[in-house]
Amino acid sequence: MCVLVRSFNWLCFLFSLVLLNQSAFAEDKTSPARPNIILIFADDVSWNDLGCYGHPTIRTPNLDRLAKEGLRFDNAYLTTSSCSPSRCSVITGRYPHNTGAPELHTPLPQGQVLFPQLLRDSGYYTVISGKQHMGNYALTAFDHVSKGKGPGREADWVPILKKRPKDKPFFCWFASVDAHRAWQASKEYQPHQPSEVVVPPYLIDSPETRRDLAQYYDEISRIDFFTGKILDELKTQGIDDNTLVLFFADNGRPFPRCKTRLYDSGIKTPMMVRWPAVVKPETVSKSLVSSIDIGPTVLELAGAPIDPRIQGVSFQKLLTQPDAITRDYAFAEHNWHVFKAHERMVRSGDWLYIRNAWPEQRNLCVESIDFPSGEVLWQRFKAGKLNQYQQDVFLKPRPKEELYLVTEDPYQFNNLAAKPEYADELARLRGVLNQWTEETGDTIPENPTLDRNQRPGAPKPPEFEHREMPGDAKQAHAINAPGPVRAR
Repeated sequence: MCVLVRSFNWLCFLFSLVLLNQSAFAEDKTSPARPNIILIFADDVSWNDLGCYGHPTIRTPNLDRLAKEGLRFDNAYLTTSSCSPSRCSVITGRYPHNTGAPELHTPLPQGQVLFPQLLRDSGYYTVISGKQHMGNYALTAFDHVSKGKGPGREADWVPILKKRPKDKPFFCWFASVDAHRAWQASKEYQPHQPSEVVVPPYLIDSPETRRDLAQYYDEISRIDFFTGKILDELKTQGIDDNTLVLFFADNGRPFPRCKTRLYDSGIKTPMMVRWPAVVKPETVSKSLVSSIDIGPTVLELAGAPIDPRIQGVSFQKLLTQPDAITRDYAFAEHNWHVFKAHERMVRSGDWLYIRNAWPEQRNLCVESIDFPSGEVLWQRFKAGKLNQYQQDVFLKPRPKEELYLVTEDPYQFNNLAAKPEYADELARLRGVLNQWTEETGDTIPENPTLDRNQRPGAPKPPEFEHREMPGDAKQAHAINAPGPVRAR
């Protein structure tokens, strides 16, 4: 009898072990909840115009909080410093000349890959609110489309989060118009005073410039205010721990030598990621990332397939290993943006290389001419009162090639391309850019889009029309090769 009891007890023990193992196996097979994802776009904001990037006077407490509670990228680059081409590049994960929409105000063609659509197909609820600027086809990737509300178009972001379906993860593309001109005052922030402004050395330190910059700061404070509202709402709903919030801008500040340009003032973007479940607070990564990497990163985090048409690479690894390397090269373009242009850039390590296909013309943007800081610059130019740092937008002809050691020359003032001691570095980056040009199908148009606006001192241009665009001659819209990503 004792033997039978012992045998029964032993069998019960074994059976309980089996149940425990099955339970453990089931737990191992259960995937953690996929993160909710919010992208917050600023409009026309340079990388160092936030407190968390060292600006001494601009008030951005919520964006600073975002960086403090998460990861700040110190070397994030856009693919172009131009509104609509930049956004089309992000949503496709492709270079501007590969999207079929490389110039300002050209809509994204049908058939291009849209990473929010891939999220939607995998079960995400997708939203776009605020500035769109990519054409109607891009909007087909979203369950809910809103033009936004309020001066910066941010006022419906929190209501959207409140009304979202609660039975699926969500992806929000929240795009402000702050800090795009024209300036719009509102009550969400304390106005900045001209005396608080830090004037970059390539602008004129004048009352007009200071007032202009102070109003620009105010616009940044507005998107900061609404970013704080989003963070608060996520906490109220109890979902902040597993919601990834990523902030960045589409191009640099709307001032001379910034927007459209391939210097850090135009092409480098602030980028911060907050995801309490995964990202450690107060983390900084100096690793190189590109805006075309946002799409594949989001897809990988969501467990969605990365379409082979996407040219970017995921930087998921950097969220937990900020010193890791996912790319050695970041490329960017300057195409038509009101004025004819064709420049190309590659950033590699501490070096920045720029090549200009049309050096015979001034490198202009509307913000260099039509607004107070630009107008003052032109007045001083005509009076012969500019210093060496303020003359850039007036150069004619310009250098065909520019080479900068960014760590020692943060404003890119000292062009090293003609110096013999840097010939090896110049040749290396020429080769890298040549490879990228060939593999991605980039071209210099033979019949390019001409200036839409009149250049100072030039005849009025003909009636405007988009003409041949970069990549058209090689049908680059159908090319998926990413060019070099890692050094061999």
